[in-house]
Formats: sequence, structure tokens, C-alpha cells
Amino acid sequence: MTLSSTAAPSAATPADAAGREGRRTGGRANRFRFRHYLRPSLRTVLLIVNLGIVVLPLGSIFFFRIYENQLINQTEAELISQAAFAAALFRQDVLARVPDPKTYGRAVEPMDFGDPNTPYYTPLEPQLDFARQDTLPLRPAGQPAPDGADPLAVDIGTRASVVLADAQKITLAGMKLLDFNGVAVAGRQELGQSFAHVAEVARALEGKYASVVRKRISNSPAPALSSISRGTGIRLFVALPILQDDRLWGVVYLSRTPKNVLKHMYAEREKVILAGVTIFVVSILIVVLTSYRISRPIHQLIERTKRASHGDTDAMRPLDRPGTKEVGLLSQSFAEMAQGLNARSKYIRDFAARVSHEFKTPLTSIQGACELLLDSGDDMPADKRRKFLENIVLDGRRLDRLVKRLLDLARADNLRPSEDVIAIGPALADVAARYVDRPIDLAVSMTEPARTKMSSETFETIASNLIENALQHGATRMAVDVETTPDGIDLTFADNGSGVSEANRSRIFTPFFTTRREEGGTGLGLDVVKSLLETHEGGIRLSQTAKEGGASFVVTVKPAP
Repeated sequence: MTLSSTAAPSAATPADAAGREGRRTGGRANRFRFRHYLRPSLRTVLLIVNLGIVVLPLGSIFFFRIYENQLINQTEAELISQAAFAAALFRQDVLARVPDPKTYGRAVEPMDFGDPNTPYYTPLEPQLDFARQDTLPLRPAGQPAPDGADPLAVDIGTRASVVLADAQKITLAGMKLLDFNGVAVAGRQELGQSFAHVAEVARALEGKYASVVRKRISNSPAPALSSISRGTGIRLFVALPILQDDRLWGVVYLSRTPKNVLKHMYAEREKVILAGVTIFVVSILIVVLTSYRISRPIHQLIERTKRASHGDTDAMRPLDRPGTKEVGLLSQSFAEMAQGLNARSKYIRDFAARVSHEFKTPLTSIQGACELLLDSGDDMPADKRRKFLENIVLDGRRLDRLVKRLLDLARADNLRPSEDVIAIGPALADVAARYVDRPIDLAVSMTEPARTKMSSETFETIASNLIENALQHGATRMAVDVETTPDGIDLTFADNGSGVSEANRSRIFTPFFTTRREEGGTGLGLDVVKSLLETHEGGIRLSQTAKEGGASFVVTVKPAP
């Protein structure tokens, strides 16, 4: 026997059918991981559904609030326009009657209208934000004016009262004209009383526009569902100062109840119906999303489970559209479990059939020999009786070898991966030392030191089975090449024996297949090697025929860190 450790690199083994199948399996696994990454999780779907359920009522309330605020802004804009006309009429009357406008009224700081480059245009925008505006108490009643009202303002107000009363029938707004001290000079009620103590009027007397929202007491009953609207019990008050340059001549004080949101919605019922239909459709979509993403895949998985339990192999695959990551993982796990159980069941059935066949032949032979000895043992010649007894012994030994191999295979199938780490070079040297007195020369070639996670007993069993297989087929030399590849560590066991015929290459790893049954072969050695390697995430394949005509097996093991 020759044991060597050379640095010559071994030739690369060409990819065979097993390698192609491995690449296809890896491609399917990568596609599954990519699709799994894109799927939403069950938690995400439930979160979206629950948020949708919460958003619907909140959205309705928010819609009411926004719509109600829009109605209030619209009412304020209308009051501003009406006050602007009343102020313009009052201003023209004063200009027509007062020789020097700078001597009338009282001085105030001019109101800032924003853009100093366009003094001709002085737009005034609504200022109320009902979402943030505090609702003030009822408007305070007017108080007696000790000094009375300005005579000119009273005269103008007397004539303006007729116009304001006529306009009020259409605008529905409460209208008052106040002089520059805040005393009412025009309006339906409270003439001659002072409103200077009212907050919005006090601000207008300073030359600033003011608008507020106050509570009101209605003489009519509240409309149905009035609780969802804040606008049913309020009234808007607008105080617009009548200014001429930096002089305050009076105040236009208007008030009006904004449109009721429910009444306005009834007037716009077509749009409201459209909004209701939209909410209904969104609710249906949420139900469909929940069903599609959760319920439907789960029911499909239950149905496949029932089919798989009755042996339907087509049901033993992942769902095409699992909907969520969790259901996708469950479907993948179910498919792998079902396929594993089905493969295991088929393996057990085939294994039991082969075992019974292997045991049946020697048992039948033993039974026949025993019956002949019982029936004709006394009359049978000694040499013939001895021949039958030898056959019984040989068949018994064959059964003993079968039992031992079956035990080895059972241990290999149920072996747990070892946490031991061995150096492959010294491990091969230990195996070679056991064959010093056997008629085979072993040569080991390694490009670099290599280690694998495996117990020394398991490695010895693998190597010994391959060497014994070579000896049984007449080999006198075996070369073991060790090469580190991106996929692992390849150990090529090449011998110069009789090799494997082309017809037997596809059957070489089939349990109980042997071409040396008469010499005591059990056909389980390579099956034991295969099981041990698969337990340690490795594998074995039959490579091309060796250069010297023998067999060449490539064993792949996982490298250890």
C-alpha cells in the first residue's frame, strides 16, 4: 500500500444530472424567497383593514367638520360684502354733509389690508376657523349711552334704517349701524344703546375688523341628527369699521346664523348619495381584501390538506397565491412536509418489499433444505446431507449480513449531525492504516488542508464502504483526490476495478441492488454511505469511468470553519 500527500491539483469533475437538479432546486428556492419578500405580512393586512374600518367613521366626521367650516366661511364672506356696501353708503352720506372730513369722528390706526402696492383694492377675507374658534357666550345686550349718539350719525341712520330693513328680508342678517362711539343709530331694535362693551365692537372701534362665533337661542326645534353638527346653535357676528383715512366714522355690525349642514346636505343630496356609495364600495373592497389575502388562501390550504391525506400528489405543492407571508410560509412548510411524508412512505413501501424479497430467498432455501433433511435425512447420503447443511449455514450467514446492513442503514437514516470537526487528511491516513495488509494500494492527493464537521467514526464508515466496494470488484489501487470547491469539499475515490456498466449506472444507489449477490453482496453499502452524507448536508455521485477502467465516486462534504 502507498500513502502519499501531493500538491497536484485534481481534475475538475464535469456537472452531471445531480448537479443540474441541484441548480434547479436552488433556482426555485430563490424565486420563492423573492416572492415571499414581496408579499405583505398578515400583520400588515390586518393593520390596513383595521385602519380602513377606523378611517371610515373618522373620515365622515372630518368631512362634516370641513364642510361645516366651509359654510361658516361662506356666511362670513357674505356678511363682509353686505357690511362693505353699508359702510360705503354711510361714508358717502358723511362726505356729502361734512365740509372737512378730518374733523369728523375720531382718530384711529388705519387697518392693514396686506399689500401696500395696491392701495386702491382693499380685499377683506373671512377670518373664522371653526375647527379652532372658541364659541363665545350669547351677545351681551346693549347698555344705556350717557352721552347719546352723534346727531349726524343718527340722521343718517334714520334714513338708512328703511333700506336695511328692506335688505334684511332677503339677506336674513341682523343689521345695525353704530356711530364712532359704538351707539346704535340704525337697526330694528336697541337704537340709542351702546355696544362698545361687546368684544367684536370694541375691536372695530379701534379701527380693526372683527368676527366671532357666539351661541344663540333658537325659537324653532333642533333638526334631526343635530348632534353631529356644531353649526345648529351658533350665530356669526361681524363688526366692520367705517374708515376714512385715519378717522373712524362708525361701525357696521351684522349677524347671521350660518346654513345648517344637514339642510345643506339635503339640498346637495346627489353628492351626499355619491359619497355614501363611495364609502359602501370602500367597505366592500376591505371585505374582499380580507377574504382574498387571508380567508381564501387558508381555505385553499385546508382543501389541499384533505386531498394530500388521500394521496393526491398534485396537492403536495405550495399555494400559487398565498396572499400573505405567513400563509406563504405555512403553505411552503405544508408542501415540504407532505412531500417528505409521501417520499418517506414510498421509501418504506419499497424498502419493505425489497427486504421481504431479500429475506424470502434464503428463508425459502433454508426451509426447503430442512424439509428434505426431515423427510429423507436418514436415507440421504452423507455428502448430500452435508451439502444441504452447508447451504443452510451459508443462507444463515447471508441473513446475518443482511440484518447487520439493515441496522447500519437504520442508524444512518436516524443519525443526528455531529458537532465534531475532523481534518480530512489525517482521517484518510487512519483509514489507510487499516488496509495495510489488504491487497489494495491507497494514494491520497490534497491541494490544501481541509476540515469537515463529522465524527471520525462516520467518516471512517463512509471511506471503508467505498474501499470495500472497490475490493469486491477486483480493485488493487485506489486514488483519493481531495479538492476544495465553491460548493464544498470533493473527495474523488477512483479505483482500477471492474467498474460500473452503462446499464447499471442509474441503479447503483438503489437499495439491495448488487451484482455480487452470489458472493454475499447485500446492495446496501452505497445506500448507507448516501444516508450518512445526506445527514451531514453532503452527497455522493458516480462520476465518469476512471482512467484505468474502474469506478470513480465523488463524495461532497461541507467544509468546517
